[in-house]
Amino acid sequence: MTRVYLADAKPQERSALRLLVLDLNMEVVGESGDWSATLAKVPLSRADILLVDWDLLPVGLGVPALAELRVACPNAIVVVLISHLESRQQAALSAGADLFISTGETPERVAEHLRTVALRIPIIK
Repeated sequence: MTRVYLADAKPQERSALRLLVLDLNMEVVGESGDWSATLAKVPLSRADILLVDWDLLPVGLGVPALAELRVACPNAIVVVLISHLESRQQAALSAGADLFISTGETPERVAEHLRTVALRIPIIK
Protein backbone atom coordinates (compact mmCIF):
# COMPACT_ATOMS: atom_id res chain seq x y z
CA MET A 1 0.00 0.00 0.00
CA THR A 2 1.27 3.48 -0.88
CA ARG A 3 2.17 5.51 2.24
CA VAL A 4 1.47 9.27 2.13
CA TYR A 5 2.51 12.02 4.55
CA LEU A 6 0.39 15.22 4.54
CA ALA A 7 1.95 18.58 5.41
CA ASP A 8 -0.44 21.52 5.22
CA ALA A 9 -1.06 24.36 7.68
CA LYS A 10 -4.81 24.40 7.03
CA PRO A 11 -6.64 21.64 8.94
CA GLN A 12 -9.59 21.64 6.54
CA GLU A 13 -7.27 21.16 3.55
CA ARG A 14 -5.43 18.33 5.34
CA SER A 15 -8.80 16.74 6.08
CA ALA A 16 -9.83 16.94 2.42
CA LEU A 17 -6.47 15.54 1.31
CA ARG A 18 -6.73 12.74 3.88
CA LEU A 19 -10.14 11.71 2.51
CA LEU A 20 -8.82 11.82 -1.04
CA VAL A 21 -5.77 9.72 -0.18
CA LEU A 22 -7.89 7.16 1.68
CA ASP A 23 -10.33 7.04 -1.24
CA LEU A 24 -7.38 6.09 -3.45
CA ASN A 25 -6.66 3.14 -1.14
CA MET A 26 -3.46 4.76 0.04
CA GLU A 27 -2.40 5.00 3.69
CA VAL A 28 -1.91 8.30 5.53
CA VAL A 29 1.18 7.68 7.68
CA GLY A 30 1.41 11.12 9.24
CA GLU A 31 0.31 14.72 9.17
CA SER A 32 1.66 18.05 10.29
CA GLY A 33 0.56 21.66 10.20
CA ASP A 34 3.90 23.43 10.54
CA TRP A 35 7.35 23.11 9.06
CA SER A 36 9.30 22.12 12.17
CA ALA A 37 6.84 19.30 12.92
CA THR A 38 7.08 18.15 9.32
CA LEU A 39 10.87 17.90 9.44
CA ALA A 40 10.73 16.08 12.77
CA LYS A 41 8.02 13.57 11.85
CA VAL A 42 8.37 12.85 8.16
CA PRO A 43 11.62 10.82 8.28
CA LEU A 44 10.05 8.50 10.84
CA SER A 45 6.90 8.00 8.76
CA ARG A 46 8.58 5.96 6.01
CA ALA A 47 6.29 7.69 3.52
CA ASP A 48 6.43 6.90 -0.18
CA ILE A 49 4.88 10.25 -1.08
CA LEU A 50 5.29 13.56 0.75
CA LEU A 51 2.37 15.86 -0.06
CA VAL A 52 3.50 19.34 1.01
CA ASP A 53 1.76 22.69 0.67
CA TRP A 54 4.23 25.30 -0.64
CA ASP A 55 2.81 27.85 1.83
CA LEU A 56 3.89 25.63 4.74
CA LEU A 57 7.54 26.17 3.84
CA PRO A 58 9.33 28.98 5.71
CA VAL A 59 8.71 32.37 4.04
CA GLY A 60 11.55 33.20 1.71
CA LEU A 61 13.22 29.84 2.34
CA GLY A 62 11.04 27.56 0.26
CA VAL A 63 13.79 26.27 -1.97
CA PRO A 64 16.31 25.48 0.82
CA ALA A 65 13.53 24.01 2.98
CA LEU A 66 12.42 21.73 0.18
CA ALA A 67 16.03 20.67 -0.38
CA GLU A 68 16.27 19.89 3.35
CA LEU A 69 13.14 17.75 3.07
CA ARG A 70 14.66 15.88 0.14
CA VAL A 71 17.78 15.13 2.23
CA ALA A 72 15.63 13.93 5.15
CA CYS A 73 13.64 11.59 2.89
CA PRO A 74 15.73 10.84 -0.20
CA ASN A 75 13.56 7.96 -1.39
CA ALA A 76 10.19 9.66 -1.09
CA ILE A 77 8.43 11.31 -3.99
CA VAL A 78 7.88 14.97 -3.12
CA VAL A 79 4.61 16.44 -4.38
CA VAL A 80 4.16 20.17 -3.80
CA LEU A 81 0.76 21.85 -3.66
CA ILE A 82 1.18 25.34 -5.06
CA SER A 83 -1.30 28.12 -5.74
CA HIS A 84 0.76 30.16 -8.21
CA LEU A 85 2.61 28.24 -10.91
CA GLU A 86 5.39 30.59 -11.93
CA SER A 87 9.07 31.05 -11.13
CA ARG A 88 8.50 29.43 -7.72
CA GLN A 89 7.69 26.19 -9.54
CA GLN A 90 11.01 26.26 -11.35
CA ALA A 91 12.86 27.05 -8.11
CA ALA A 92 11.18 24.20 -6.27
CA LEU A 93 11.96 21.79 -9.10
CA SER A 94 15.62 22.62 -8.72
CA ALA A 95 15.29 21.88 -4.99
CA GLY A 96 14.01 18.40 -5.64
CA ALA A 97 10.23 18.43 -5.97
CA ASP A 98 9.03 15.62 -8.21
CA LEU A 99 5.59 17.00 -9.07
CA PHE A 100 3.45 20.07 -8.60
CA ILE A 101 -0.29 20.15 -8.15
CA SER A 102 -2.12 23.44 -8.34
CA THR A 103 -4.39 24.08 -5.36
CA GLY A 104 -7.01 25.12 -7.92
CA GLU A 105 -7.22 21.60 -9.37
CA THR A 106 -10.40 19.57 -8.94
CA PRO A 107 -10.29 16.65 -6.50
CA GLU A 108 -10.54 14.29 -9.48
CA ARG A 109 -7.49 15.84 -11.10
CA VAL A 110 -5.52 15.72 -7.82
CA ALA A 111 -6.45 12.04 -7.50
CA GLU A 112 -5.24 11.43 -11.06
CA HIS A 113 -1.90 13.09 -10.27
CA LEU A 114 -1.48 11.02 -7.09
CA ARG A 115 -2.32 7.78 -8.90
CA THR A 116 0.26 8.60 -11.58
CA VAL A 117 2.99 9.45 -9.10
CA ALA A 118 2.26 6.31 -7.07
CA LEU A 119 3.14 4.24 -10.13
CA ARG A 120 6.71 5.58 -9.82
CA ILE A 121 7.21 4.07 -6.36
CA PRO A 122 9.59 1.11 -6.57
CA ILE A 123 8.16 -2.20 -5.45
CA ILE A 124 10.28 -3.70 -2.67
CA LYS A 125 10.15 -7.46 -2.39
